[in-house]
Amino acid sequence: MSLLTRAITWMSDGVWGPWNTGIGQVPGPLVLLLLGVGLFLTFRFRFVQVRRFPEAVRTIIPRQSGSRGVLTPFQAFMTALAASIGTGNIAGVATAVVAGGPGAVFWIWCYGFVATAIKFAEAVLGVSFRGQRDGTVLSGPMYYLRDGLHMPRLAWAYALIAGVAALTTTPFTQPNSIAVAFEAQFSMNPWVSGVIIAVLTWLVIIRGVKSIGRAVEKLSPLKVFLYLAGGLFVIAVNAAQLPGVFAAIFREAFSLRAATGTAAGMALMVGMRYGLARGVYANEAGYGTAAVAYGTARSDYPAQQGLNAVIEVFVVSFVTSSISALTILVTGAWTSGLNSTAVVAHAFNSAIPVAGGWIVAFCAFLFGYTTLIGWAYYGEQFFEYILGARVTRTYRWTYCLLIVFGAAAKVETVWAWGDLMNGLQVFPNIVGLLGLSGVVAAVARSTRKTTPNPSA
Repeated sequence: MSLLTRAITWMSDGVWGPWNTGIGQVPGPLVLLLLGVGLFLTFRFRFVQVRRFPEAVRTIIPRQSGSRGVLTPFQAFMTALAASIGTGNIAGVATAVVAGGPGAVFWIWCYGFVATAIKFAEAVLGVSFRGQRDGTVLSGPMYYLRDGLHMPRLAWAYALIAGVAALTTTPFTQPNSIAVAFEAQFSMNPWVSGVIIAVLTWLVIIRGVKSIGRAVEKLSPLKVFLYLAGGLFVIAVNAAQLPGVFAAIFREAFSLRAATGTAAGMALMVGMRYGLARGVYANEAGYGTAAVAYGTARSDYPAQQGLNAVIEVFVVSFVTSSISALTILVTGAWTSGLNSTAVVAHAFNSAIPVAGGWIVAFCAFLFGYTTLIGWAYYGEQFFEYILGARVTRTYRWTYCLLIVFGAAAKVETVWAWGDLMNGLQVFPNIVGLLGLSGVVAAVARSTRKTTPNPSA
């Protein structure tokens, strides 16, 4: 490992953890901060994710209710879903289970529950505080930091950190994961994979957010359905193992025994550390990116998009992540010595020989590709806030060019850098969520479906 990689990894671990204590590894300060903020918002919003969940289900495909946005509410929902359901839902969850044991799954669910309150707040504020220039909607945490909290310097800092993160991480990590899956399954050269992915991404993002909305509107349901169908088949084949697996998940989540492979520590600490960290990575609650996607919706009612965000986190944390975790647990693949996407492919292949690996490879492509599309728009909004609309076309071309190199690169440093930058963008966003939580609480408490946009 190079000196640069070690330095970046050290800084990243300082933010995310793990921190070594006398009782073993524990989650880092940012993970615990997000868990605490999620709990606080859950109580302040009076458990909006439970109380209004039936309504949230009914608003997945709502009618257009405004004219300020550029995407339909459903397209905005699918854009956010596309960006958050990435290869982390396959590789990240698998890594959490392999490293943290079955108990890590409980903590993924635990963070997913409180993360719904965080995403609800981001979506509500994204619609409540947004701008418009030359027919283009401008949205994201920088606008509610600037116009809601009146902290323009913090807004600028957020846009810079988040923009650099979007440009220097996603075009490397996502295509690399796809290229690894394609090389293992089809023996495809990573450079070839990179060119194909870059061209496919360019074809969508070069035409702007409306093109992105139309693409993810079709691809997001496909990727969820395909992965769900394949995973449920694997679980059904091994249904006899489910009672033991669920027992292990809850037993190991609170076990005080020494954690496997550690000189000193508890399974509780290890499971919590990996479950919470990967839970954050899987649903991206706290990053602030949801405010960008939902702020583009043609809706004047913040609650409508906030409830869509509740469903988004539910799908990510309790559906796709659970499929990944349960398939490798019921098949025993988590003890195979494999890791990342390979362990999920092994689990699928055990029930669906040959075709199972193809399903995982194709889903890895869809997950990674739609994440690339979604994050391309996020980064565009961040840089446009700082540099203006003139940077848009240059940004799009640069983003696509980096994908080619990302597919063939060794990305240990990039993953650590991405963790660091994503972690840093959480801090200013959390300031906005807490400072404006009263605005969101009023929306969450309202029993009216049509709560007007306070900035409209």
